[in-house]
Amino acid sequence: MTSADPTSLSLATILEVDDPNARYDVYREMREDHPVRWDPDWSTWLITGYAEAAAALHDPRITAARFAMNVGWLPPEAQATLEPVLRALQRQMLFVDGQDHARLRSLANKAFTPRVVESMRERIQTLVDQLLDDAAERGRMDVVTDLADPVPLTVIGELLGVPTADNPMLKRWSDHFAAFLDGSTLTPETAAQALQSIGEFMVYFRRLTLSRRGAPRADLLQALADAEVEGDRLSEDELLANCVLLLAAGHETTTNLIANGLLALLQHREQLEALRDEPSLLPGAVNELLRFESPVQQTERLALDAAELGGVEIAAGQLILIILGAANRDPRAFADPNRLDIRRQGPAHLAFGYGRHFCLGAALARMEGQIAIGSAIRRFPTMRLQDDEPRWKRSLLFRSLATLPIILA
Repeated sequence: MTSADPTSLSLATILEVDDPNARYDVYREMREDHPVRWDPDWSTWLITGYAEAAAALHDPRITAARFAMNVGWLPPEAQATLEPVLRALQRQMLFVDGQDHARLRSLANKAFTPRVVESMRERIQTLVDQLLDDAAERGRMDVVTDLADPVPLTVIGELLGVPTADNPMLKRWSDHFAAFLDGSTLTPETAAQALQSIGEFMVYFRRLTLSRRGAPRADLLQALADAEVEGDRLSEDELLANCVLLLAAGHETTTNLIANGLLALLQHREQLEALRDEPSLLPGAVNELLRFESPVQQTERLALDAAELGGVEIAAGQLILIILGAANRDPRAFADPNRLDIRRQGPAHLAFGYGRHFCLGAALARMEGQIAIGSAIRRFPTMRLQDDEPRWKRSLLFRSLATLPIILA
């Protein structure tokens, strides 16, 4: 990629890059020109610096409540049907702040405790071992479809109490939800299709919840339905919308962690071999992989009041796009940031966000990443890439591989 004119750098520039790895070149040029820059085409501020991103994520004047419930852009025949879906999505933890967010987070935390997460360790290991056994018989594996997708989808499904047989249907709905969150390639028609799938997703969880009446179960769905803080419970919209969020967004990001992480290690053999020789490095290695190839590349915010970031005045009412993938490669925070170093020490990455919206499922994602990546390295020490150029999905929001075929011996 040739160097672009800094004044023309924008979200469109990122999306138009053919080589996904060149995305980081665009991030660097944006950050060097100014870590806080205005994109007139998308009417948003772009934050590419680590310090500025952390400040924006922590500033109470900058809110996550940026979901405007407006159905005018939908096809006319879909507006009445899909308006309730959009209204429910506004109650997801992603899109609320202040007291509303604190309430939802507090209720969800009661159901998503460290004890619940730790109780899944043995099950995750068993599942990973089964998938790797199947791959060993074939002598090759697509990391995405044979490991990175099924592990987190099965785990969060079992935590919620979803039948494993429903995974293909849930995966389809989850893909549509991810496309809706990304938004960069949606048309009104494909957005309506995505919302239709999200609506079906919520109907599914409504039926599952109703089936528990009189027959409660010890799972996350039941815990969310029963969770209470000072006499307050989740409304039906809040329960259903946040179940969709936990299942869809939770497994999508962990899929990316596992697949991106194994790709990075296979492209940096000395790091893979160091990790194989010293398994105790695994927790730090997974954190470095999250920094190096952040599964979620950006998150959006809205300025409630005027705020200053990086010496730039942000006006009240303006949108802010915090590019996590750029912030996690900022040389002002990370020495030699484009180098993968599983022994790296330094500031915490922002792949799980920062502050009040720090990822609720971070501990579970780390555990799944450590078990899946560590087991694959231990089981197949000579595995190698089948193709020199893995195929990435086209997305602004996610850093997602479409496929990652590897030869195991």
